[in-house]
Amino acid sequence: MKATNQLSDSQKESLLKTLKSRFEKNKARHEDLNWEQIVSKLESSASEGKLWSIYQLEETGGEPDVVGFDPSTSEFIFYDCSPETPKGRRSICYDREGLESRKDYPPKDTAMDMATDMGVELLNEEEYRSLQALGKFDQKTSSWLKTPDEVRKLGGAIFGDFRYGRVFIYHNGAQSYYGGRGFRASIRV
Repeated sequence: MKATNQLSDSQKESLLKTLKSRFEKNKARHEDLNWEQIVSKLESSASEGKLWSIYQLEETGGEPDVVGFDPSTSEFIFYDCSPETPKGRRSICYDREGLESRKDYPPKDTAMDMATDMGVELLNEEEYRSLQALGKFDQKTSSWLKTPDEVRKLGGAIFGDFRYGRVFIYHNGAQSYYGGRGFRASIRV
């Protein structure tokens, strides 16, 4: 991360307070995890840029929360856990190639560019399904998902939502965008 991607002490304190509160209110997302271990990792100097990225998730409406721990890398996994796709990341097409292929009314940004700028990754299909196992997300909206190369090479991109009591994964042209479609992200700390 660039040196400019740092939080002030008050931003850091406020974010950690918000994350702790969310962690305590949503124990079913992380039953076997300990907040003290998580905050210790977040406060380490090695995680400073990642804390800035989590702040970006929060500022755009993602409500990031810890959803797991990867013992092979000793990393805590955060996902956007807002009930609907984050408001600050909607009305965007999938990627730069999709944006540049639009002839009329291009959106202001792309999911892939925004994720890169924020230092996060779009959820893939497997991660999206694991998120949906923790609750019901995207009941009125949808979220772009990291699209397999073989689909993207053909001009498409995938998205997910939750309707009729089940998770749907579907496709659109990567250049499409809708007011109710954004993206959900993950970051490992």
